[in-house]
Amino acid sequence: MSAHAPASASPWRQPAQVWAVAFACVVAFMGIGLVDPILPAIAGSLQATPVQTELLFTSYLVVTGLAMLVTSWISSRIGAKATLLTGLALIVVFALLCALSGSVDAIIGFRAGWGLGNALFISTALATIVGAAAGGSGAAIVLYEAALGLGIAIGPLLGGLLGEVSWRGPFFGVVVLMAIAFVAVAVLLRGPFERRVPVPFSAPFKALRIPALAVLAVVALFYNIGFFVLLAFSPFPLGFSAMGIGLTFFGWGVALAITSVWVAPWLLRFWRRTTVMLVVLPLLAIDLVVAGILVASQLALVVCIIVGGLLLGIMNTVLTESVMESTDLPRSVASSSYSAVRFLGGAAAPPIAAALWHAFGPTVPYVFAGASVIVATAALAIGRRALSRVDEHESDAEEIGAAVLVGDAA
Repeated sequence: MSAHAPASASPWRQPAQVWAVAFACVVAFMGIGLVDPILPAIAGSLQATPVQTELLFTSYLVVTGLAMLVTSWISSRIGAKATLLTGLALIVVFALLCALSGSVDAIIGFRAGWGLGNALFISTALATIVGAAAGGSGAAIVLYEAALGLGIAIGPLLGGLLGEVSWRGPFFGVVVLMAIAFVAVAVLLRGPFERRVPVPFSAPFKALRIPALAVLAVVALFYNIGFFVLLAFSPFPLGFSAMGIGLTFFGWGVALAITSVWVAPWLLRFWRRTTVMLVVLPLLAIDLVVAGILVASQLALVVCIIVGGLLLGIMNTVLTESVMESTDLPRSVASSSYSAVRFLGGAAAPPIAAALWHAFGPTVPYVFAGASVIVATAALAIGRRALSRVDEHESDAEEIGAAVLVGDAA
């Protein structure tokens, strides 16, 4: 998306405060996949069932989603820097508590606190970078996207490396990196880069009454089931070590980053947003069903995971960008409402997938995920008339960057 940035603006010549937030973004996005490689190890070491282990994602996503409803209200009152620091501090504390825990139930609870910190941080990070960056919003978005891609790709790899030592390793890794990020933001982030415009507490709740936003929230709810079955359930049937799972999802993260940053904007030059989604969603459903059919083959499952990453990257960007354009509401309000609903799908998917695996075998969870994505496709097709505004508005660089932020920070 560098095409959106002014030709003379270099995204790499930024003040120290921008680099501080960008580094924190890298670490935050690493946290998305950091836990993935150690799920089987946690289940074995703490004598937890797969369903219990998958609740590590559920508690995190439920709290993240619910907190998204109030983050815009909080940040509009205490300011961006205070919101960022509060989020980072919560992640440090709860990641440390996870690392020191002796039971899976304790980790599930502490992951909920981690989700609160993550919601505060990711809801504020892009606005902070755009407000403080030199060279305009286009250069800021390129820098942000680089941090995003780096974090999503490295997270599973680092999780695999540290997970080979102990399942506690990735949690301690997050503590150290987030503590460094906290100090960097506290020391370096300064200056008049933000405008506080108070947001009513009720705004995200009222936003869901708008038909276009409601349609997209339903689509996201069922789409996210497919996303998190692929991400959170796949480590179990893969049967790899922590390092093997980390390498697999490193490939997934690279694929997702490439398509979210470059392929999605390229497709939108030729197709409307709803058209892109109506093409990609059925392809994702097919990929999930094929993964279920070929689940006994490790190579085939790895290929399906990486192909899924390619499709998920496109969907994340286009779907969340559509949310940004669906109403006249501030973007923070629209994305908060939408994120709260879609995270419910992500929260429900991992334990349901594990329960289906236990009852019917490893194929059924992927078929369930594929069926959920088909429901998302049907909801989009039925509600397409309410989305005419989404297809008419052409985004600028900041809007596309905001879509990548909220879409890939899930």
